[in-house]
Amino acid sequence: MELLIQQLVNGIALGSIYALVALGYTMVYGTIKLINFAHGDVYMMGAFVGFYAMNGLGLNIFLSLLLAMVSCAVLGVVIERVAYKPLRRSTRVAALITAIGVSFLLENVMSYLFGAEIRPFPSDFGTTNYTLFGNITINGKQILIFATTVILMALLQFIVRYTKMGKAMRAVAVDEQAAQLMGIDVDGVISFTFALGSALAGIAGVLVGVYYNTISTTMGITVGLKAFVAAVLGGIGSIPGAMVGGYLIGLLETMVSFFGYSPYRDGVVYFLLFIILIVLPAGLFGKNVREKV
Repeated sequence: MELLIQQLVNGIALGSIYALVALGYTMVYGTIKLINFAHGDVYMMGAFVGFYAMNGLGLNIFLSLLLAMVSCAVLGVVIERVAYKPLRRSTRVAALITAIGVSFLLENVMSYLFGAEIRPFPSDFGTTNYTLFGNITINGKQILIFATTVILMALLQFIVRYTKMGKAMRAVAVDEQAAQLMGIDVDGVISFTFALGSALAGIAGVLVGVYYNTISTTMGITVGLKAFVAAVLGGIGSIPGAMVGGYLIGLLETMVSFFGYSPYRDGVVYFLLFIILIVLPAGLFGKNVREKV
């Protein structure tokens, strides 16, 4: 039983990472109905910013998280303005293909500049284990991930629910043209949404580097897809759904590994997506919306 509880603790830590990345997917989709498949590579960029902040600049983990957050927020706005804004009135397929193209561009540019090999991430932080009860332990890295995720999710909920920008985001999500007629700066709101989602992805990238002690230029592919599955599971467009979906995926992966099927954990996640799309297409917290054709 204690071993099972220990795996649940590990699963929650992993799920926190997926939840942070999934929030970026669901915020962008909820605002402009775009699946930003470049989001996983923004997460990868955040990991490399944190890596060079700690190795090259000698910053501590907290300043590295802040630098990655700001850098990825700026990158998200640049991607939106350069790649997505010109296609805002075009078909969804065109925007989707562009998102995939941006993903490959970021990945290949980073591979060309820094190589595709796995790099060791600084691992001095959080190596001490703390006993919860019995033989159940939690280390400093997991505490950092839990605390950071909870604080960011609470802050995000506050921004969306109680701030002027959050109300503008919800207005644009409901009807972009009506929001513009009411004097809302739609372009500014969309850029802010990309900045906020990309900042969360950048922080997640650094946390993964700290947790697993390794990063690579291809790390965004798998995590990006799993975070997308988490967003769909929770109901893409729903912020609480993205959080719940992320934790469910993290726990599912950990349990599959715990029962000795580690080679199949990725396949189980994608099979879950298949089942969800058949049984519950709108996700756990999503709403079925009828569209005129």
